[in-house]
Amino acid sequence: MTAVAGPVTRSARLVDRTGVAGLGAAAATGVVVLVVRPALPLALLAAAVVLLAVVELTRRLHRQQTTARVLEAQRSDLFSQRQSTADELQVATRMLRARAETMTSVIDAVTEQSIIGTDRDGLVRVWNPGAERMLGLPRADVVRTRSVTDFHAPEELAPEDPAPGEAGTPFATLVRAAREQGSDVRDWTYLTVDGRRLTVSVAITPRTDDDGEQTGWNFVGTDMTEVRATERLKDQFVSLISHELRTPLSSILGYLELVLDDPDQPLTDEQRQYLGTVERNAQRLLRLVGDLLFTAQVDAGRLTLQPEDVDLAGIVRSAEETARVTAAARGVAVTVDAPDGGLTVSGDALRLGQACDNLVSNAVKFTPAGGRVALRLRTAWRGTDGELTDVPAAGGTRVAVLSVSDTGVGIPNGEQGRLFTSFFRASTARRNAVPGVGLGLTITKAITTAHGGTLDVASAEGRGTTFTLALPLPG
Repeated sequence: MTAVAGPVTRSARLVDRTGVAGLGAAAATGVVVLVVRPALPLALLAAAVVLLAVVELTRRLHRQQTTARVLEAQRSDLFSQRQSTADELQVATRMLRARAETMTSVIDAVTEQSIIGTDRDGLVRVWNPGAERMLGLPRADVVRTRSVTDFHAPEELAPEDPAPGEAGTPFATLVRAAREQGSDVRDWTYLTVDGRRLTVSVAITPRTDDDGEQTGWNFVGTDMTEVRATERLKDQFVSLISHELRTPLSSILGYLELVLDDPDQPLTDEQRQYLGTVERNAQRLLRLVGDLLFTAQVDAGRLTLQPEDVDLAGIVRSAEETARVTAAARGVAVTVDAPDGGLTVSGDALRLGQACDNLVSNAVKFTPAGGRVALRLRTAWRGTDGELTDVPAAGGTRVAVLSVSDTGVGIPNGEQGRLFTSFFRASTARRNAVPGVGLGLTITKAITTAHGGTLDVASAEGRGTTFTLALPLPG
């Protein structure tokens, strides 16, 4: 035993000094010795076997320790990632909460418009103070308990022919146009809690989540009851006054014509001058009545045209002839540049003549003595960007272009966007006491639009104005 213990003890010391690698080398040396010298005692052989087992166990322990260190590192990384994810989630939650609070405060701050949000089936989820004020119900009585269709006139939501895959319900009728077009703005009749009927302009848009998935609908309503009532009264007033004025004016003009042309009772020059003044003002008043009626028709969407092939060059020359006497009296030179062979467009000759007369008479009226008015008619191309060019443009359309330029008082930049508004008159017109009521350009714009054309203005105060009217050419 003493002989065996000695080598084992020395081997243990060797492990302490050299580690696993050294122990393995020692064990291998022992095995070689046993093979070379088989006469050594069996105890020594047993010691070598034990030593090899220790080496193997040590190797396994080392691998397990390495694996444990790797796992510990991974655990530490996972913990750090979890902590980071938790922090990010906390930040995102705070941001979402802040955004929701901001949206709620904005919606609640709107008191003049009703804002109603629903789910996909019309159940109310959002009901702002504006809705409370307009319809007379507090939020607690509506949210998650009432449908938006409960506040609409039933006759307006009668199910129409449903689209394929669409249910024929009142709510489907309400959102049908918005579903097809992406949004919809029109007048609807709202029913208040006390039974009143309100005319409300409602903008309907889909409501989506952060992933773009539709979650419901938004209904933003503006009470137009008083506005629509005022518009109806205005239309009735214009129609009534125009009719009441036109009938006696026609009679006055008829009798004036009889008096002026009566060969049996000739007038003195002074009498003819007086009656001529009466006739001019009666004609002016008759034109004003006609303009009022025309404007009412445009506002009501009742403007009708009688299209035919029209020589626009002839209409432009006629407009110059009409304004020639007035221009000469004011000392304004008028020139015309139009194709000799004419330029044919499709349109209503009477309305196009009215539009050209308005542009030319305005130019003469706003140009002081010694100034010039130039009428130019040509063909051009309108590009896809809306710009006019003299050369063919890819994807463009061929148009007839009439430009009416003057060297008159001009229009301030800040007022040019309002020129086509009914009864608007530029400050330069008021300062220079230029007569008019502010309907001519409104009418001209409406006629141009009805013909599928455009009317643009370019002006500099004190330097003059150019109106450009463009109409599509056939073919």
